[in-house]
Amino acid sequence: MTEPASEEVKVQVLEYLGKVSKAKNADIARSINVKKAEVDRAVNELAREGKVEFLYIGTSYVKLAGKED
Repeated sequence: MTEPASEEVKVQVLEYLGKVSKAKNADIARSINVKKAEVDRAVNELAREGKVEFLYIGTSYVKLAGKED
């Protein structure tokens, strides 16, 4: 079983997504200076919690749930 995401990384992801309309996981990872695998885990957990949602516009993006562009 995969290790749960760090609460610190989840907070950083949410803070970053609060500043942009949408982002790819790789871009989030670069911006908050953590490994993409950590961001992937955090985003998946945040999606299950209803805090972020996935967008599929030719490629996949993530954004804060309910946040309009």
